[in-house]
Amino acid sequence: MIGMTIETPYQAYTATVEPAWIDYNGHMNVGYYHVVFDIAVEPFFHWLGLTPEFREQTGGSTFALEAHLNYFREVREGDPLRFETRLLDHDQKRIHYYQEMFHAEEGFVAASHECISVWVDMSTRKTSPLPQASISRLAEIKQAHSVLPRPWQVGHAISVHKPK
Repeated sequence: MIGMTIETPYQAYTATVEPAWIDYNGHMNVGYYHVVFDIAVEPFFHWLGLTPEFREQTGGSTFALEAHLNYFREVREGDPLRFETRLLDHDQKRIHYYQEMFHAEEGFVAASHECISVWVDMSTRKTSPLPQASISRLAEIKQAHSVLPRPWQVGHAISVHKPK
């Protein structure tokens, strides 16, 4: 990896809003935002080195611990989407990342998703440290992604009142 350019932010996934994702309001249903963000993070995890083969070799996998979704503008059936993902932080067991969903033609941010995933030993189904090779790769990517401005949504608390 040394000497290679790290994509900042990572962009690999695109989708089109499917008819089945549309609700009675004529736009993408809330639940499908979670689905498509989950699908969109898979290429990012593979890019991190957390491929199906790596998971099988190590006997580990990632589980979501916490997720926050923000909806900004609606998307409708047939709308093209593109996703950007960035690594915010990590430790020995957890990966904190942030994604944005863009309308691929009009360019607006439709939604954002922040998540913390944890590495799990699949034989015990308990958290365990990530393999050292993963920690090293995460450190490189975190450093490269740290130049990106921190989105205001990161760590945002939900409330009907504005923060003081």
